[in-house]
Amino acid sequence: MTPVLESERLILRGWQREDFPAYAAFCADAKRTLHTGGQKDAFQAWTAFSSMVGAWALNGYGMFAVEPKDADAVAGFVGLWHPPAIDEPELAWSLYEGFEGRGYAVEAARRVQVWAAEDLKLPPLMSFVHPDNLASQAVAKRLGAEPMSPTELRGEPRLRFRHVLPA
Repeated sequence: MTPVLESERLILRGWQREDFPAYAAFCADAKRTLHTGGQKDAFQAWTAFSSMVGAWALNGYGMFAVEPKDADAVAGFVGLWHPPAIDEPELAWSLYEGFEGRGYAVEAARRVQVWAAEDLKLPPLMSFVHPDNLASQAVAKRLGAEPMSPTELRGEPRLRFRHVLPA
């Protein structure tokens, strides 16, 4: 079961079927998906959406839907992702069109950092950011993540950031 986490302005919650159209629109947008694996058609988007839901059963953690308290809409997603190709869980985030520039990614990711440290007792988290994704690099830096040596992920270059979790 996905917990519900709250921050000052956001609710981080489990995915609902009604969230899929907004996710599918995000996946279909070439600009929004440029640094996250590229566009997906509706079927591919459903597969990815279902994968986010299923990760909770496999790992005990996963991606949250991010919902602003003052809006009846999903603003994006944030959470922990741990495919077999990486050693530590990854803290990842993406916002949907119209929700950038409000500090939501930082606020949501900070809340997940606290949850990962206090409730899950996880080791430091990683974030893998495409070198051209300046917005996500800025989020990682605002979160206090430490830059590490670059790497490759899914055959593409990535900057690595290590998140030292709150004690």
